[in-house]
Amino acid sequence: MIEPGLAEGATVTAFIGLGSNLEDPAKQVRRALEALNRVRGSRLVAVSRLYRSRPLGPPGQPDYVNAVAEVETPLPAHDLLDELQMIEAGQGRVRGERWGPRIIDLDILTYGDRRVEDDRLSIPHPGIASRPFVLLPLADLLDGAAELPGLGRLDALLAACGGGVEPL
Repeated sequence: MIEPGLAEGATVTAFIGLGSNLEDPAKQVRRALEALNRVRGSRLVAVSRLYRSRPLGPPGQPDYVNAVAEVETPLPAHDLLDELQMIEAGQGRVRGERWGPRIIDLDILTYGDRRVEDDRLSIPHPGIASRPFVLLPLADLLDGAAELPGLGRLDALLAACGGGVEPL
């Protein structure tokens, strides 16, 4: 199935957020990056540095390791989501408490300049504009003047965010 606006043989640049705070988080993020490079028809283009951040959710959980990957893919957004969820399952992700600890979390942050909003998927990812653990690694890969679809310039979003994120 070809997503509207995506011609046969064309690719879209997607940015994928990665995070882990269980079972050697840096190792889990690296494993997921290796798996991203094997997503059918897709190519891992670039990866940010790894960052440590405080957990967003319930207290008492370990810090997270976060990164962002740039991927070129011919897959429609929902097919890409399916591939990401297979990677998560392959690494032992069990969906439980919202914002709770997790072995790996993969999110489509942006998918070209497209916006998607349905029961399964929201692109750009909700909350991206207020999460320094997403914006800082994204800034490793994009020029600060880059526009995030419907959200504004990356540098302005980053300036409005709090801290709590440090490179590993």
